[in-house]
Amino acid sequence: MNGLKTVLLMGLLTGLFLGIGHLIGGRQGMYIALGLAAVMNLVSYWFSDKIVLALYRAQPVSEAEAPWLYRVVGRLTQRAGIPMPRLYIIPNPSPNAFATGRNPDHAAVAVTDGILRILTEDELEGVLAHELAHVQHRDVLISAMAATLAGALLILVRIFAYSSLFFGGDGRRRGGGLEALALLIVAPIAAALIQMAISRSREYAADAKSAELTGNPLGLARALAKLRGASEAIPMQADPNTAHLFIVSPLRAGSFLNLFSTHPPLEERIARLERLARGE
Repeated sequence: MNGLKTVLLMGLLTGLFLGIGHLIGGRQGMYIALGLAAVMNLVSYWFSDKIVLALYRAQPVSEAEAPWLYRVVGRLTQRAGIPMPRLYIIPNPSPNAFATGRNPDHAAVAVTDGILRILTEDELEGVLAHELAHVQHRDVLISAMAATLAGALLILVRIFAYSSLFFGGDGRRRGGGLEALALLIVAPIAAALIQMAISRSREYAADAKSAELTGNPLGLARALAKLRGASEAIPMQADPNTAHLFIVSPLRAGSFLNLFSTHPPLEERIARLERLARGE
């Protein structure tokens, strides 16, 4: 069900992108929008992992340096039937983790110093299983494509809006300034809501897969409960464009951006895991 929902939402986001391209420039505008989306998705597909790892100064860690981390991840990858990902540690006291990479053969999992300090091994296993579930489901690629389409849409709308508002547009439509202003407000909100729905659907699916891989839903539930308080006490300086990658939102509590959070409420995620533990 989550997979079908994701496909439908991605189709809706792509349709919105192409529709606005057509509105702005007719059939030619739609083709330009499609070309722009294709190029940006290709760049995102090949380079998103390198970009995000560099952004957070993630350092590769060897098996000799963190044998326990390799042991846990190795056990989980065998159960999931996927290759061993590259492992990284982020020098940051805020507890968090993320997975990146275009497919299971080119995946990386990164954890912060902070999360290693506060979680027990079974809690950390739940977190790592959640991230490996994203790798197995190719959620990183889906999220990158959604973010790229949303970003490209915003660029298109801004170009059109500023052209219409300050230079009068192409003069073919009356009220072009009002149309441009409406697009500038409505289109990014619509794209953000669709992107949010895609990401939330994938988070619930990854939580459920984590419970299946570990056989211990409460391990992840306890981890999320700890991360809720600790990540608020020690917020992370995170780029909003990459916030969807993390297991819990790294953005400051109360931030306006949290209105469009790509993460479901932690209370609901914990409640679902507790229901799984009870066999419901």
